[in-house]
Amino acid sequence: MPTNQSWYLRKRPVGEVAEGDLELVSEEMSALGDGLVRVRTIYLSLDPTNRIWMSDMDAYLPPVELNTPMRGGSIGVVEESNFPDVPVGSIVNTGLATWALYNDLPGAAVNVLPVIPGVPLTAYMGPLGATGMTAYFGLMDIGQPKAGDTLVVSAAAGAVGSMVGQIGKIQGCRVVGIAGSDEKCRWLTEEAGFDAAINYKTENVGEALDRHCPDGIDVNFENVGGEIMEAVIARLNDFSRMPLCGLISTYNLDPSETTGPKNFDNLLMRRTKVQGFIIIDYLDRFMEGAAAMGGWLMEGKLKFETDIVVGLENAPSALGRLFTGANLGKLVVQVSEPPA
Repeated sequence: MPTNQSWYLRKRPVGEVAEGDLELVSEEMSALGDGLVRVRTIYLSLDPTNRIWMSDMDAYLPPVELNTPMRGGSIGVVEESNFPDVPVGSIVNTGLATWALYNDLPGAAVNVLPVIPGVPLTAYMGPLGATGMTAYFGLMDIGQPKAGDTLVVSAAAGAVGSMVGQIGKIQGCRVVGIAGSDEKCRWLTEEAGFDAAINYKTENVGEALDRHCPDGIDVNFENVGGEIMEAVIARLNDFSRMPLCGLISTYNLDPSETTGPKNFDNLLMRRTKVQGFIIIDYLDRFMEGAAAMGGWLMEGKLKFETDIVVGLENAPSALGRLFTGANLGKLVVQVSEPPA
């Protein structure tokens, strides 16, 4: 039997994830049960929500229990199967699995991925995966973009934000992204087609929004919270829309440290529609989103980047890249080699 490696959550992180919060454990695996498939992880998805799952806060899913494997999504290859519909060699999306080299999962619960010539596996973690679906449904269903709208996207160079802005351009919006480096801002405008980008680390965000959004803001796709969210709220138009996807600036804070937005009253004055959402709300519509995103991808209308960190042992430290803004595009850990 193979030896598995799994990250176990040992302590609830206080602030940033630190050494000792998780432990990498080696365990000999048992025989595969009936109806299960054994999946070797190729790419492990790292997402801001991983940090939420490590805490004991009241959230959309229960927290990961202490002394159990860390939860996460992945793409892998089936190396053993006791489920006829998922044969050995299948490339699958595991849904919610664990930070591990191998996962034994119900065959009925994994999604066999099609092999599309010219489309790398990493696309299934980006535009064709949960992040792409988050961007699509959050913007199209809640943001309701119209030609001529001004769309602002925070964390715009991340996996979700970079897709949101490009979908907005397809819909005819003026798109302004907010990111954390000049390199990211250049990528947004020169590669992803954004109309403008703001480096929040070197620019006054409010003043930059005044320059780039002279007619106000119709849609704010919110990923960050805090002072950046305040600056956007101050410039919203009447009947604007705000899909609330994330508040990443607050995830490593003690609850007593969380501040803002202080100008919440402007949402009332502008009659803004604010709706939080989680991508699992749209599971029954994934085929719809995948068809749209896949079509745009094949037409060359979507550009995406994948930030790949090699080695399962590096997963906890790599997660910090999301909170320092070090990543460009979708952050993944390559756990093992893809099949030839």
